[in-house]
Amino acid sequence: MSALELPVAILEWIEKAAGFPVLKAERIPGGGTRQGWFVDVGADTCDGAGKLFLRYSPERLPDRGAFHRLATEAEVMRALRGAGIAVPAVCAVHPVEEAVLLERVPGETWFYRIRDPAEQVRVAQDFIRSLAKVHRLDPADLNVPALGPVRSAREHALERIAEIRRRGTAPDGSIDPLVRLSADWLESHVPDYDGPVVLVQGDTGPGNFLYQDGRVTAVLDWELCHFGDPMDDIAWLSLRTVQDTFTHLPDRLAEYEKLSGHAIDVDRVRYYRVFAETTMATLTPNEGAQTQAPAAEDGSPGVDKDVGNHMLYAQLHRRLWLEALNAVMGLGLRKPAMPEPVDPPDWQPLYGDVLAMLRTITPRIGDPLAAQWSKGVARLVRYLRELDACGRAGNELERSDIASLLGSVPVSLPAGRDALARANAAGRVGDDDFTRYLWNRVMRDDHLMRHASGALHSRTWPPLTDPS
Repeated sequence: MSALELPVAILEWIEKAAGFPVLKAERIPGGGTRQGWFVDVGADTCDGAGKLFLRYSPERLPDRGAFHRLATEAEVMRALRGAGIAVPAVCAVHPVEEAVLLERVPGETWFYRIRDPAEQVRVAQDFIRSLAKVHRLDPADLNVPALGPVRSAREHALERIAEIRRRGTAPDGSIDPLVRLSADWLESHVPDYDGPVVLVQGDTGPGNFLYQDGRVTAVLDWELCHFGDPMDDIAWLSLRTVQDTFTHLPDRLAEYEKLSGHAIDVDRVRYYRVFAETTMATLTPNEGAQTQAPAAEDGSPGVDKDVGNHMLYAQLHRRLWLEALNAVMGLGLRKPAMPEPVDPPDWQPLYGDVLAMLRTITPRIGDPLAAQWSKGVARLVRYLRELDACGRAGNELERSDIASLLGSVPVSLPAGRDALARANAAGRVGDDDFTRYLWNRVMRDDHLMRHASGALHSRTWPPLTDPS
């Protein structure tokens, strides 16, 4: 079965839940950790005209992961819908599999596709009204037992930091050094905030709501929601603003303050930016070996996601993570020396040929998911071209950085990275120096991916206030 087909058992469950046969099931681009499917059934159902939306994951996510089960997310949406928040109606939750059937709400997803600036502002303002409304709710009044009891913002933060450590620690006790450094910093700098606790959506903002005719029709994706500091969501909003666009953020945040009653605290937002990116880096437990889709008939590795798109956003988040740490630690780090191409191989022109072929093919692909994935292939090719030209020079620059901290040139990059991480964990290399090394490494990786990243390469955290 391919990534563009639903299992028979899921189709049968949909038909039983809807009470009508499935006429069409089409996987759509995006969806993050879960697949998204437009499903048409044979008659009106669930407040719609036979048009439903399926959230589905072929594999159950680990119990220790950051994401809620879809059943929990459905529970949250039902509670929010009862409180008057614009979320999709839940039609059915699969009793065993990770699948939930929702009403298909009309609207577009990507904010940047709004061409009229005035309409952009109207939609953004409507989303701020929605976010403020959620943050005015008393979380104790929401009937969501799966989220646990409401405690102080500090207690919730410390609990989530402990979860980050658990997810980031492999069975052999090892942990990514940047995760360890960030978790240590987060734990020692929890904001001194004792104000109201709210339902934090997490990953909130453009791309995770639908809009139509100048208003928000539904807020989507509650899989990272939790109780906590309202500035946590503002940090997520600023992160989503990097990935898409969202008008002038300081204007929107001024509106949020008036509507929600929560004052914007820039320092707390910066704290939660580090929190958000550390969370993004540890969404699933570190179990060692990476899982992948079943192999194809010829034995080659299977793929059930847009690898090029995943690569692009993984690099973006790692860069934003280091930029957030640079800001809160006050290191004043700047771009390091970048690798330059040396002796390009004879086959370099082939990369351009492949890209030209993809530019010709992609507009002729009728399936939206296949067309999107073909763009991901182009991103991979652009990255491989730069890696082929400059990757070895980048490796030598990193070896030099490691040698300056350890006192000797490592025999290999993996050995050097491991030795440096151990030296940092033991206190022989300070956090500031180690962060500077990671900054240089990530910025060089970002340079190699600049053509694959396109417009995202030049984007960074937006300002939270206007200059006074």
